[in-house]
Amino acid sequence: MGDERWRELLGQHNDVVQRTIARFRGRWIKCTGDGALATFDGPARAIRCAFAIRDEVGRLGLAVRAGLHAGEIELVGDDIAGIAVHAAARVSAHAGASEVWTSRTVRDLVAGSGLEFTERGEFDLKGIPGRWPLFTAD
Repeated sequence: MGDERWRELLGQHNDVVQRTIARFRGRWIKCTGDGALATFDGPARAIRCAFAIRDEVGRLGLAVRAGLHAGEIELVGDDIAGIAVHAAARVSAHAGASEVWTSRTVRDLVAGSGLEFTERGEFDLKGIPGRWPLFTAD
């Protein structure tokens, strides 16, 4: 594809992601290379945003993956840190193209929302103790 076309496509991706996060009342934190980190005031909104990003970026010919976890974060200037941030990144690492994966915490918090989940099993999340049940949001 070449560097110029890749930069153009990545710019389009980032524009779609930032606009969609704002539409779902999320807070875009930062770009992570070819990904994004954001926070939301509710987990159902975060899942629906991930679905919308997946669909809109798909129109660009790209497939994205998303990982969501809910927990306490530390504010570090305009950035965030803490175990919940690492957990979300580790959940995302298990997702395949066009998949939205969540921790059990997220799944439990959205009970009654109409969102559906498929259990994927228990996984080790690098650097985080214990085995974690993970789910895909469908």
